[in-house]
Amino acid sequence: MTRNENVFLAKKLFTELVFNTAYIEGVNVTFPQTQAILDGAVVNNIPVSDIQTVLNLRDAWKFCLETLDEDVDLSYVCRLNGLVSRNESLDWGHLRSGQVYISGTEYIPPVPAANEVQARLQSILDLQDPVDRALACFCYTVHSQLFWDGNKRTGTILANRFLIAEGAGVLTIGKSDSVEFNTTLLHLYDTADPTPLKKCLRGCIKSLDARQPMNDRFAAAKAQAERHNNNRSSIDHPNHNIDR
Repeated sequence: MTRNENVFLAKKLFTELVFNTAYIEGVNVTFPQTQAILDGAVVNNIPVSDIQTVLNLRDAWKFCLETLDEDVDLSYVCRLNGLVSRNESLDWGHLRSGQVYISGTEYIPPVPAANEVQARLQSILDLQDPVDRALACFCYTVHSQLFWDGNKRTGTILANRFLIAEGAGVLTIGKSDSVEFNTTLLHLYDTADPTPLKKCLRGCIKSLDARQPMNDRFAAAKAQAERHNNNRSSIDHPNHNIDR
């Protein structure tokens, strides 16, 4: 895809992106309720905190789409987290300065140091493939627990910043992916091995082609190329169709 096509896809999936990003954090808001909140409607019987999360994600996703040409550095990541966890975190938009614990694992992430985070971000930026860059950044953000809150949300949107800027698809972790996602995420915490999680995340990348996962897109592209090769002999036929 081109960048414009990828931005178009992200905008078409905007409600889904907000809903799924909230869902992986355990926010109990339905898809119709999410759409209503984004539309500015009054939605009853929903905790104010959940509404805040949805509105924060709306602003964070918009920030992602509006800053595709900005450099990604520690300042950028902090600005993104500031939008994601506004009024939810102890100190949103700033690196965590104290100890945190993660439910379900004995892994205790060290307090992040700004110079080390910037150096690690630079090493990720040096990766040539945008998908590798996106997934590495997600895994680093969640494993390091860079912020007091909103690390999965920050990591998801940051990964999409890399993907969308280069037309590589949209990462959206849906309900059907949640068991595998949580299992492989726990494996990352316990072992520091990101391989299973990265495999899971690759299957959650959608392209413009019928909103298929990226692996299916590659298969479809291969099939299209084979059809094209089979039709080359009939290129002068008046009824020849050209794939667009």
